[in-house]
Amino acid sequence: MKNFLLTLLVMASGLVRAQTVPPRIVSLDGTVSEILSDLGLENRLVGVDVTSTYPESLKKLPKVGHNRTISAEGVLAQQPTLVLTTEKAGTKADVLDQIRSAGVQVVSFRQDFSVEGTRKLINDVAAACRVPSKAKALIRRVDTDMAKVQKATGKPNVLFIYARGTGTMLVAGRGTPVEKMIELAGGQNATPQFADFKPLTTESLVAADPDVILLFDSGLESLGGPAGLLSVPGVAQTKAGKNRRFVTMDGHLLTGFTPRLGKALSELAKGISLTPL
Repeated sequence: MKNFLLTLLVMASGLVRAQTVPPRIVSLDGTVSEILSDLGLENRLVGVDVTSTYPESLKKLPKVGHNRTISAEGVLAQQPTLVLTTEKAGTKADVLDQIRSAGVQVVSFRQDFSVEGTRKLINDVAAACRVPSKAKALIRRVDTDMAKVQKATGKPNVLFIYARGTGTMLVAGRGTPVEKMIELAGGQNATPQFADFKPLTTESLVAADPDVILLFDSGLESLGGPAGLLSVPGVAQTKAGKNRRFVTMDGHLLTGFTPRLGKALSELAKGISLTPL
């Protein structure tokens, strides 16, 4: 009986230590990494994926690869006790299972692309890191920024082009994070006829006839700037092309639904508005 009680005592003390020892965290999603930093937990991060680019201080941390091509070995090399990611990050399930089988806790959050989804993700990340009370101040900041958003005027018709040079050009359809951002900013998606992304064609571009063409900063750069975009067949025939209405934003800020959501929407709304805000 004494041995049994002793065993229970040892197990209980081990559980207490596990709950009180600060976790060593690897984040496989840029939005999760940003939330961790905003929660004051950046010092707990021992590794991040390559999409974790904000704040700037995250760039100093060890990189474990791109979230869609990460290996379990690269993650485990950082000796984490907790690995955080989202379903949208796309890390392979078998890789996450390998990490779990090594005795590391893995939490994959579902992220909804909405204001409420951002609030929930903040709460979920804080809870997983055992600091739920820290979420309140960050959510208040999000709500304060959202209250300052002025929607774009004129209900602009916006076409988002994902570009990696002229060889890879896709347009955003229904249900994409960028469509949600366009709508929240007061615009409308120029190509809602299909879901997800589809290759850009001259015919679809001319038919969409957007008021504004939206790209990532890196996307426009890959095309050689505005002149390169105008040389893409069909662009010059659109209202956006004729009026040189090309808007660019940082990719993570535009589509990450991070704690900077309100600031992202204010920037987007100002860029796509048909008259000055």
